[in-house]
Amino acid sequence: MNRSKCSEVKCGNNEKKKKKLHLFNQSRKERSTMAGDKSQLKMFLEEISVLQWVFTFLFLGVLCIMLMVYLMFTSLWPLPVLYFLWMVVDWETPERGGRGTTFVRRWKVWEHLRDYFPVKLVKTADLSPNRNYIFGCHPHGIMCAGAFSSFSTDSSNFSSLFPGVRPLLAVLAGLFRVPLLREYIMCAGLRPVSRSSLIHLLTQHGKGNAVGIVIGGAEESLSSAPGLNTVVVRRRRGFVRMALECGADLVPVYSFGENELFHQVMLSEGGVGRSLQDLFKRVMGFAPCLFVGQRFGLMPARTTVTTVVGSPITVEHRLVPSEEEVDHYHRLYMEALNKLFHQHKVSCGLSEQHQLQII
Repeated sequence: MNRSKCSEVKCGNNEKKKKKLHLFNQSRKERSTMAGDKSQLKMFLEEISVLQWVFTFLFLGVLCIMLMVYLMFTSLWPLPVLYFLWMVVDWETPERGGRGTTFVRRWKVWEHLRDYFPVKLVKTADLSPNRNYIFGCHPHGIMCAGAFSSFSTDSSNFSSLFPGVRPLLAVLAGLFRVPLLREYIMCAGLRPVSRSSLIHLLTQHGKGNAVGIVIGGAEESLSSAPGLNTVVVRRRRGFVRMALECGADLVPVYSFGENELFHQVMLSEGGVGRSLQDLFKRVMGFAPCLFVGQRFGLMPARTTVTTVVGSPITVEHRLVPSEEEVDHYHRLYMEALNKLFHQHKVSCGLSEQHQLQII
């Protein structure tokens, strides 16, 4: 009797050990799946790729200016002099469609950048290659990771999702006045967000052009923080007028997860700090956001950024659009953006309670 009881106890213990081992292996597999089965080398390459992107965004312009000034006081002074003469001759190139080459878009580094978060591009409707488009990109976030990865690199499979359509991202025009930096960003497919540049892109390059504009700009970046979904578009009508003048369709684009990448120090309205931010924004065209990342304080969070491209709003061609027409299409755009947000918020990781605040 005692022996039989002991054997039953041993069998029970063995079964418990097997179950624990099975559960341990199962949880390890689940953790491995969540990590994406990435090797240490892959993780390292992703982090280096993101770090160079962050440093480019924050410091490359300043470093280019410092380098040119330094060379002026060395025996290599003819180099910056010749380059500045070249800039004078080449001053209008960014406004006229930029360089013919965009080899930087195809760099492998952008695939590692995409995989770090990862960035996902979602199609909701077909885009005809016989039309031109203005992509209204929201929200700005701190560094526009979703818009940059999706429309300024070839890493997000845009050409396969939208065959015959060529995406470009329009950014702050002042960046194209910075020596050396202008050459780099033009080769990456970035273009100035000035009126003359947009008209050239939408009227002088045939059909099938999609120009991405971060509508909220610097003002929207100051409202970027985890848990917030605030877009600045209610008083922005210039992009609608541009669409009417060029006969380009409007396409709302929302990057879910963009505001989750960094924590920003939100300064109170009316305070000295916020007043200085607003002053800097008016003078320089962009706002100095006080943000904190993860490692080194600069690395964004490994949070999925899902860039959803909405359905196009067909816009009539008007050489001189009336205010009523601008208001009409502006209202249609805001309604389409709000609809896009609510249709995809749950599938992109938000709860039903999340609302889009349009200011």
